[in-house]
Formats: sequence, structure tokens, C-alpha cells
Amino acid sequence: QVQLVESGGGLVQAGGSLRLSCAASGRSIKTYAMGWFRQVPGKERLFVASISASGGMTYHTDSVKGRFTISRDNAKNTVYLQMNSLKPEDTAVYYCAMGNYGSAQGNYDYWGQGTQVTVSS
Repeated sequence: QVQLVESGGGLVQAGGSLRLSCAASGRSIKTYAMGWFRQVPGKERLFVASISASGGMTYHTDSVKGRFTISRDNAKNTVYLQMNSLKPEDTAVYYCAMGNYGSAQGNYDYWGQGTQVTVSS
């Protein structure tokens, strides 16, 4: 049974940084692309970033380019999202997902439970 567990969320002031982690268990992530999505209550879940199985390709949505960086450590079965220069509009629940490379939610077969990120102004 595949489990994805996110951690690293919290409360931070605007301009600050957080590093989210997503630890997988039950299956190796090395043959899967990994992604991060985020959701604000009452709104749809939106794509943030994706990384290919090898880590050779990454894709970040425009609103986070230059501020967020997705990375992975296949030996640790973990994917990361480094978030710098955080803005209040980055406030959301952040979800980790495992599946096929790309921005569509349908690309991903497995999802974590999410971690809250709150950015104060």
C-alpha cells in the first residue's frame, strides 16, 4: 500500500521560506514522476510543480517560477518543495502526488493528505 506523507508546512511571514517534504512508503518512487499541488478552501486544487522520475525534468507553474523549486532524492524515497519569497497568496494546503510527469491531476495515481502552509502579510 502506497503512502505519501507531507511535512514541513507551517506559519511564515511574507518573504520567508519553507521546505516541504513528501516521504513515500510502500513503493519506490524511482520510476514515478512526483508532483506538488495546492488548494485553498472552496477552490479547486491547482498544480504547483512536477519532476520526472530521474529528476532530469522539472516544471513549475508560472506563479511560483523563480521562487519554488521541486527536487527529489530517490535513495530517501522523498520529494521536496523549496519555497522562497513566500507571499500571502501562497497560503494553501499543499499536496504531494505520485504518477506521471505533467500538470494534470489525472496524471497522478497516489496522493498525500496535505500540509498547511500559511503566509502572513
